[in-house]
Amino acid sequence: MAISQAAADLSISPGELEDLDRRHLIHPLLPGDQTDRCVIVRGKGSTVWDARGNELLDMTGAGNWLAQVGHGRTELGEVMAEQTSRLAYFTSFNEFSNDQSIQLAKRITGLAPDGFNRVFFTSGGSEGVDIAIKAARLYHNRRGAPDRTWIVSRQMGYHGSTYGGGSATGFDFVHHGIGPTLPHVRKVSPPFPFHPEMYGGEQITDFLVRELEQTIEDIGPGNVAAMIGEPVMGGAGVVEPPADYWPRVREVLSRHGILLIADEVVTGYGRTGTWFASAERGMAADVIVTAKGITSGYAPLGAVLMTDEIGAAIAGGDGFLHGFTYFGHPVGCAVALANLDIIEKENLVSRSSLIGQWLSKGLAPAAELPVVGEVRVTGATVGIELVADRRTRQPMPPPVAAGVVKELHHKHSVIARPYGPVIVMAPPLVLEKAEATRATQATVEVLSRLGGDGQLNS
Repeated sequence: MAISQAAADLSISPGELEDLDRRHLIHPLLPGDQTDRCVIVRGKGSTVWDARGNELLDMTGAGNWLAQVGHGRTELGEVMAEQTSRLAYFTSFNEFSNDQSIQLAKRITGLAPDGFNRVFFTSGGSEGVDIAIKAARLYHNRRGAPDRTWIVSRQMGYHGSTYGGGSATGFDFVHHGIGPTLPHVRKVSPPFPFHPEMYGGEQITDFLVRELEQTIEDIGPGNVAAMIGEPVMGGAGVVEPPADYWPRVREVLSRHGILLIADEVVTGYGRTGTWFASAERGMAADVIVTAKGITSGYAPLGAVLMTDEIGAAIAGGDGFLHGFTYFGHPVGCAVALANLDIIEKENLVSRSSLIGQWLSKGLAPAAELPVVGEVRVTGATVGIELVADRRTRQPMPPPVAAGVVKELHHKHSVIARPYGPVIVMAPPLVLEKAEATRATQATVEVLSRLGGDGQLNS
């Protein structure tokens, strides 16, 4: 019966699949009145196919900033099958462990900045942010500073959608309709060079450092546990801070005994041209949250890296009284090890920068269009900010970017993502030059038809 049922399922028509989706699935970030569905059934390299047989160029890293090694890597499937047949799962609670998680912990701490030798595994980035917040508070508590419970984050920062990560996230839509967020979280302004009007004529980093100092003073320096931030703000639309921003923020935090959590869920494992972007930008973080690229999406996995000092503090005493069933899942860890091997052997970290060069060159004509305020490229990550007025830098309403992305999909078979007024791309790091050309030409073509009123001309 099981075999015949499986065979029957393979014969379900695209329309039936879409209808079943509408009936049974609750999608993240999908308005209730939107009925369109795109059911992806296969992938290879930077290409995916939907249930209707349409071939689509994935410029989003499987939709969520990952897929570093591309789709359809049969060698990763073989690793999963071998590990599953040998040991699919056993707990890592208490004294138990497994060989794959131990080897992966050794591997990623070897790639991380110096001093990061302790790892706590999760199932993804949002869980990782919650772990980082708990670890920061526990660290201070065990050092005799139990009042250090406050977390400083930034407006327009994205740190997930769990209770802790969602509370630290600086977008109101994440909190809409769900009631109170985590207490003791304060948000400061983001570094956004394209919008100097946010800083009242003051030099950006001067303004932000002064604001941070004032925020710490308002809360009380002895009450702040940590600040959390992305090295490059992905959810804000691929926003790089000024070069002096993170070093100066680090100095302020160090002076007050406040930890710094680097959210590298997006930027880690080569996405922006380095293994870890936080070190390159002078964050000198105490905790690094990673996920996404650690397995390229082939298995749900995240890893929170901690310095020796913090790791020893939370693992000491009664230990870290927290955990997930799938902590250090052996199949996920085996896939991660093989995935990191591919990233290394195929030089995908450096290739990220090469892809960025292709995208920058291809999108140069878009930067001259009246509806484009700025094209931002960091490694293999792009943000194209749409504006209603280039002089005032007034952003287009979010539905405009969504309309552009829909046109790219349906006219050019190119998948991108809208983030407010920004069109974002983060393709697999195996993207070919011809594919980058195809994506950028399609983007320029669509944007050239976009009027200042936000309407696409035919």
